[in-house]
Amino acid sequence: MNKKLIFFVFALGLLSCNQEKQIKANTDLLYFDIKGYFKKESLRLQQLNPNILKEVNINGSAETKKLTIKDWEKEFSIFANADINKASWRGSFKVQKNDEEVTYTSSNKRIPIKKVAVKYFGDEVKKVEIIISNKNILYTSGDSLIYYPDSLFVIKKHQKIKLLKAKKYQVKEIF
Repeated sequence: MNKKLIFFVFALGLLSCNQEKQIKANTDLLYFDIKGYFKKESLRLQQLNPNILKEVNINGSAETKKLTIKDWEKEFSIFANADINKASWRGSFKVQKNDEEVTYTSSNKRIPIKKVAVKYFGDEVKKVEIIISNKNILYTSGDSLIYYPDSLFVIKKHQKIKLLKAKKYQVKEIF
């Protein structure tokens, strides 16, 4: 009985050590922290509570409204979901840097996020652009997401499902 108890305690100790190493390994971000950035932006804009001019255009039919956004985290969810720091994607993006911009690109067919470009002015983010592309036997879709802090963001999406008419829509929000 004593040997079993000692073995159990020893095994439990080993497992807890390994989990700690995995948690630490997952917190090191290799690329721009899209999810974290848009979380901070949603909190900041939630406090500012700016008035928005929102234009939605679906297949050429446009509608414009003035409003205030109640949930910025939900509004930015399409941006935050384009997180390129997934463990399985580690090393899948080519990084190009210059004084003003860092661009992450991937040509891997299994990764829908093809490009993330972050433009800086000093240490401050001035523009985030994300290109997403999905393609399979049944459908093709593409998203273009552009965010200018304190100015506007634009979401353009096109989708073509086999045997159905193509759809295009655009959402533009001006602060």
